[in-house]
Amino acid sequence: MRLILASTSPRRKELLSLLGLPFDLASPDYVEQVLPGKTAMDQAKEFAAGKARSCTVGSEDALVLGSDTLIGLDSEVLGKPTDLSEAAAMLRRMSGRRHVIYTGVALVGSEGRFCDVAVDTVQVTMKPFGERELAAYIETGESLGKAGAYSIQGAGGALIATIEGDFTAAVGLPLRLVAAMLAGRGMHCPMDLDRLYRERPYPNWGSFP
Repeated sequence: MRLILASTSPRRKELLSLLGLPFDLASPDYVEQVLPGKTAMDQAKEFAAGKARSCTVGSEDALVLGSDTLIGLDSEVLGKPTDLSEAAAMLRRMSGRRHVIYTGVALVGSEGRFCDVAVDTVQVTMKPFGERELAAYIETGESLGKAGAYSIQGAGGALIATIEGDFTAAVGLPLRLVAAMLAGRGMHCPMDLDRLYRERPYPNWGSFP
């Protein structure tokens, strides 16, 4: 049985590689559109499933894995900023406050025979920061393509005071959850997960307990 990662994200590719499983890559053609009136959790699950389902054509004898990450700030849902101005506005709203990261994961069987969907959440408290710090971070260019306009595994990690939850979910692919979902469909990863989570072999992982 093959594993297909329905993602063009280098971060998700790097994280999935840590489980020690061979996998192929597919580019989803699903279009994410954050809609008012839907929770971040529901939309993250919906987007993950949509990405995975869009890559099931020709997926005979394969499991297709999709994932998506959104931010919940009070009742507001934050996706990826369209430009640096929107990124700065998002970060200003999160400065000194707590938000929740929702990372949805979907596992779809060959030709869409089944679709298992779950979500992992991470509570994040941002440090308060001023315009000078914000401008310096925006200049890194990290904000684009990231839900909530920051990269916890990059320079954006310096903006974070604390996290409660799985660091890999905050990056974009919760490895414990993924491993459990794969095992539930008969695919077991060779990596010792407890050892992986002790060693934390990913940028900034060791900075957060």
